[in-house]
Amino acid sequence: MTKRYFTIGMAGHIDHGKTTLTKALTNVDTDRLKEEKERQISIELGFAPLYEDEEIQISVVDVPGHERFIRQMIAGVAGIDLVVLVVAADEGVMPQTKEHLEILDFLGIRKGIVAITKIDRVDEEFSDLVKEEIIEELKGTVFEHVPFVLTDSLSLNGIDELKQLIIHTLKEQDTRDTKGAFRLPIDQVFTVKGQGTVVRGTVYEGWVEEGQPLKILPKGLEVRARQLQVHHQPANTAYAGQRAAINLSGVSKEDIERGEVLVSSEHFSVTKTIDVAVRMVENFEHIIKQRMPIKCHIGTAEVMGRIVFFDRNELNDNDGEILCQLRLDEEIVTKRGDRFILRRPSPQETIGGGWVIDPNGEKYRFGLKTIEELSKKKEGSPKDRIMAALTEGKSLSLSEIMTRTSLDEITVKEVLADADFLSINSKEFTLAAIKESIEEELYDRLHEFHHQNPMKQGLNKAELLQVMLRAYPKMLVEFVISLGTECGIFRRKGQYLQNADFHPHIPQNWQKRIENLLAELKKDGLKVKHFDDYYFSAGIPEVLKGDLKRFLEEQGTIVPLDGQFYWHGDHFGQTVDKLKKDTGAEFEVGDAKEVLGLSRKYMIPFLERLDSMGLTNRIENKRVWRKTDH
Repeated sequence: MTKRYFTIGMAGHIDHGKTTLTKALTNVDTDRLKEEKERQISIELGFAPLYEDEEIQISVVDVPGHERFIRQMIAGVAGIDLVVLVVAADEGVMPQTKEHLEILDFLGIRKGIVAITKIDRVDEEFSDLVKEEIIEELKGTVFEHVPFVLTDSLSLNGIDELKQLIIHTLKEQDTRDTKGAFRLPIDQVFTVKGQGTVVRGTVYEGWVEEGQPLKILPKGLEVRARQLQVHHQPANTAYAGQRAAINLSGVSKEDIERGEVLVSSEHFSVTKTIDVAVRMVENFEHIIKQRMPIKCHIGTAEVMGRIVFFDRNELNDNDGEILCQLRLDEEIVTKRGDRFILRRPSPQETIGGGWVIDPNGEKYRFGLKTIEELSKKKEGSPKDRIMAALTEGKSLSLSEIMTRTSLDEITVKEVLADADFLSINSKEFTLAAIKESIEEELYDRLHEFHHQNPMKQGLNKAELLQVMLRAYPKMLVEFVISLGTECGIFRRKGQYLQNADFHPHIPQNWQKRIENLLAELKKDGLKVKHFDDYYFSAGIPEVLKGDLKRFLEEQGTIVPLDGQFYWHGDHFGQTVDKLKKDTGAEFEVGDAKEVLGLSRKYMIPFLERLDSMGLTNRIENKRVWRKTDH
């Protein structure tokens, strides 16, 4: 069973007990800043591990409740899978509770639990009134039918019940996509003494591992993941749904800003103009006008811009879903389906939210024709729907594509004939972009391996597959390797795979010493010393011995007689030629000794090497030359 990773959020009004409830559930105090403790409010996002078993891992984010810290709240909620809406029994539903509910709805959070806190402060009758008030408030929202739990974080009343409900709910829920390209919107950047720059965030999709080359968008900075932590614990890999801290090489703290995105692929759009579907809040106080300044919160980014309508000049009341465009002042990283929140910069208030129809919007004319085009784009053309299905599934059969897209066979086959799609084996299909992404990742992994191990033939294909299969189906990876080999990108050497532009070589800084070793070996002819003596004499370190011996053997520069003695390749070839020339079709040990004049110390290992190489075949006391070139 593949382990699944989830992040849940605590949302609600200031001072309703979110941080205390988080501590009761996790035994971690998420108020980490001095000013937070002094003022007893959360300013920054607070994270803590909640639960882990062989099946799932659950983390908690405690998002700030104060209106001034709404940006951090949106950044935290945007990466979560389930929300615990916290309402204090002694206060009930408050303005920030309502705003948080609207934001959760706009961000597409559909799973929730209501935790009524501080129940030890009120009697049973009063807590029942609060519950009825909350039920009334939730009517018509996505949380209308969510379960309730009565809790008190100090006495721990109801805490275990809440925890078990969270675990049970998430075990029934689908996890995020760990097979897509890695994406982590950055919400914190800092430095650690002796380590360098660290970024933190929730992995939206995909996975990342130590040593992996990455990019920071929109700037396009190339970095490498030096070290990973998941909730302060070292980890080799971080998956979608996990909260991760990544130590980056190749960049300073000053180069990175909150809101930028760490990715493993360039297939994410960097854009300033996005076509969107927007819904507005139920009751907004001020008219929303054409090209009005807005503040867009998407992922962890907060960007100023303007809203552009194509079928109206102003909005007086909630009018259902509106198709329009956001023209932003700065570039963001997004893709179709991403959720966002819109806020008025002044006076500050949440005015709506929605999802990205097309991250690469263009300038359109005002009028119903544009709305019709946006509507078609929203529904998605057959090609859009198939591309979306393959982006998620990586490789799918014809019937799987039909099921996921609700398209008929003729339409699907017509679309799959497009150059953007590839047939793997006439039964499975993938995207050309996915093939290119896998090809690039394979090349990068092999390049890194060659850099670290210049004398090795390449990376064991089975080891490479083991890593790649975390993200892609085996058939798809095998297909890309096969295609890349045919096209001259990769080269197979037995069980090893190498980049076609790589050739095993001795590191330049050891070249002279190894030349000295080979010269000494050649000078000794057939009466060689123990091979370790040549290493010692040439000053070659122990750590290089294994790789060097394997490399020289593979190149034919040295030939082992046994584990102790090696001949120079030239001498070995000449000796085989001489023995074959001066003996008949078959010979005995004595015949070989007479021809070569070698002692048993070298003769017996040499003859056994001829047998193992298939040059001779031993029959009792005789050896017969095989009909083969050596």
